[in-house]
Amino acid sequence: MKTLRPQNYNEVLYVGHYFRKGVTVLMDLTDLPEEEAKQLVDFATGLVFARRGSLDRVDRRLFLLQP
Repeated sequence: MKTLRPQNYNEVLYVGHYFRKGVTVLMDLTDLPEEEAKQLVDFATGLVFARRGSLDRVDRRLFLLQP
């Protein structure tokens, strides 16, 4: 499992990188402004849908992506 705490939307690249390699990703969005956090969740939703994985909300701004 890889825990990521993106500081801006550009770091979504790392979420995709680990997830595509089959690594479970814990995405912590607590440091992001609301709008950027929503964009990251949208990206993650598309990613898990395309790869037939799962996305679970662990807490308000904490998400678990499983391949």
